[in-house]
Amino acid sequence: MNSIKSFLSKNLIGMLVCFLIALPAWFLGKRFPIIGGPVIAIIAGMIITLVWNDKSKASSGIKFTSKYVLQAAVVFLGFGLNLSVVLQTGKQSLPIIICTISTALIIAFILHKLMNIPGNISTLVGVGSSICGGSAIAATAPVINADDDEVAQAISVIFFFNVLAALLFPVFGKMIGFDTLSGEAFGVFSGTAVNDTSSVTAAASTWDSMWKLGTQTLDKAVTVKLTRTLAIIPITLVLALLNAKKSNDNQNSFSLKRSFPMFIIFFIIASVITTVALSAGVPSHSFAPLKDFSKFCIIMAMAAIGLNSNLIKLIKSGGKPIILGGICWIGITAVSLIMQHILHIW
Repeated sequence: MNSIKSFLSKNLIGMLVCFLIALPAWFLGKRFPIIGGPVIAIIAGMIITLVWNDKSKASSGIKFTSKYVLQAAVVFLGFGLNLSVVLQTGKQSLPIIICTISTALIIAFILHKLMNIPGNISTLVGVGSSICGGSAIAATAPVINADDDEVAQAISVIFFFNVLAALLFPVFGKMIGFDTLSGEAFGVFSGTAVNDTSSVTAAASTWDSMWKLGTQTLDKAVTVKLTRTLAIIPITLVLALLNAKKSNDNQNSFSLKRSFPMFIIFFIIASVITTVALSAGVPSHSFAPLKDFSKFCIIMAMAAIGLNSNLIKLIKSGGKPIILGGICWIGITAVSLIMQHILHIW
């Protein structure tokens, strides 16, 4: 009981501030899905911190939210994944997904070396571009010990190209001759080439509306996107191993057990629970509250990250990450189209 009182006295104010920012951001994100709740929360946090000079009473709770609530959000994200369905319906797009993820990560690594972009920023932008935007950044940041400024910068870059993709891709798809009688080709394209889930659904829904396809494109795009999301698991585990080995090189005390991020293990367990439950006949809507809770936790964490970020510093140092994000985005788009041609999808 005393430990609970101590925890609340230390963290309650900061967590409450993050909650109060996240609540309107959640509803505004539903109203403006292209922007999304996480981006609204992080911007609100950045603006508030410009005028909130003394955060001493709230700082502990804000740090707790940006780290541990973020990890909890990733765990609950696992309840949105039915592994069997995703793997079964994602077979067609798997070669494209592997190629686009590899392209983004290779580009991020090369530009990290050529342009002297900080390693954490390169990793976060590369992973965010190639897997699933904010969710991938949320999962990766604790693994590589990224600070809040680095997370905020990566989220901002991903957001910028998300909006561009959601607005431009439906027009681009028509220009290059995607099939307008079926949502398959554009669904695979948006599912593999658009960064974040919110913009994937926005672009796919626009294509369905343009050609009166019901939800054909949206269903395809979301399935492909969920398949991409699974890449969070191997990539974060590899990054955890590399990061742990790097930090222990001088001491020769590398520990495989310590290097495993437990919240990713819990993410896998949540996914397995979902898969088994759905196979046993549990209706999928039973997991909807957990998925919504995950999304809200991410928004709370983004509010905390915004509160801990220096907006002026982000603007001054934003040029190179934006170039990196743009080249990753163009590379992913080109590889997605090339692979669809090779696989005769388009």
